Order: sequence, then C-alpha cells, then structure tokens
Amino acid sequence: MTVITHKLALCVITYKRYTGENKRGAMNQSLPEPGRLLKTLRQARGWSLTEAAAQTGVSKAMLGQVERGESSPTVATLWKIATGFNVPFSYFIADPSPGGALLRSVGLRQPQDATMQASPLFPFDSQLGFDLLVVELAANALSHSSAHEGGVIEHVIVIEGELLLATDAQWHTLKAGEGLRFQADIPHSYRNDGKEPVRFYNLIHYPPGFCRSEDAPKPQDPSR
Repeated sequence: MTVITHKLALCVITYKRYTGENKRGAMNQSLPEPGRLLKTLRQARGWSLTEAAAQTGVSKAMLGQVERGESSPTVATLWKIATGFNVPFSYFIADPSPGGALLRSVGLRQPQDATMQASPLFPFDSQLGFDLLVVELAANALSHSSAHEGGVIEHVIVIEGELLLATDAQWHTLKAGEGLRFQADIPHSYRNDGKEPVRFYNLIHYPPGFCRSEDAPKPQDPSR
C-alpha cells in the first residue's frame, strides 16, 4: 500500500468558502431521501431485501427501515449500501438537480449520524471517477469504515483539527493542512481524540469503469 503525507496550503482558503455557505444540519426538504433512492436502486436490480442484505452486509430489517424512512442510515451504513450496489457514496446524498463548476454545499441532505456528517462538494463524476466530500467527525469520536469497492482510493485532507486515521492496522496523525492517500478497499478507521470536531475533505477515486450509467437509476428531484 502506498501512503503519501503532504501539506496543502490551499485547503484553508477553500474551506472558508464552504463554511460561509453551509450550516451544520441544514437540509433541503425537496431532495429525495436515502430510503427512496435505495428502494429505486434495489427494484432496478430486481433484488429482494434478502438479496440486498446479502450484497451489502446490512441486515434485511435495517434496509427495510431505511426504505420506509423509519431509520436514518449512518455514514458507515451508507458506505456498505453503496459498495454493495456498486454506486458512488454521493449517490445517496447529492443534489439531483443539474450541477456545474460552482461548489454547492447549501442544504444538502446529510445522514443523521451523531458521530460523522458528510456533504458532497462535487458529487460523483463518471468521466473523472471521483467524489469530493466534506466530512465532520465529532469530538472524542471513532468511526470504522468497511472495505470499499476494489480499487477505491481515498485522499483525506484535514481542514480543521487533528485527525487520526488507521489504514492497514497503522494509525496516522494528520493536522490541518496535511493529507493522506490510501487504498480504501480494506477496512479503515477515523478517530478524533480532541474536544472539538475535526473537519476534512475526502476525495474518493473510483476505479475505471465503476458505476456505468446503466448500472444505477439517476436520482430524481421530487419537487418536479
């Protein structure tokens, strides 16, 4: 595994733009809920809940609760679902309306997880093959992530605070302005030992050919 740690001065400038636009917990009620997207995706595959549970590693009961809107999936659970269905993570949390080059973080739906929050700055781009997320890890929190799709690489860049990141059973300490690139198709963990939340960018690069256009139905804007 190749791990590269380096400092990035640009992240502080970019983050000021993000904090000026986004408020924690803000949600756009016009966006489809993860459960609706999950049900659409499952039906497009022709899978039963039992088959979806086998593919994702998430229990049949939990998948049913998510589909019915009875349970809000955590970031970790959404990752398992996305991996099992072979779709990018941002499929479940991105604005379905046409996007452009402008950063759009206002009111995007976020999984209601007290430990970790994630918002997409640039949702999945099939040509470039990446998601760009802004992630916040709560104080004194630990979040475990299961192995993602084979060939997935994460680039984590800390914006604020100090993040501990475990890959291949080794912990790395990252301060603001430092980044780590690692293979994310193995289990990995994020930890915050501080008293304040840690914020970081997570650029997720998917392997060539990942999530072809015919593999996943496009999220629809329910306001239409």
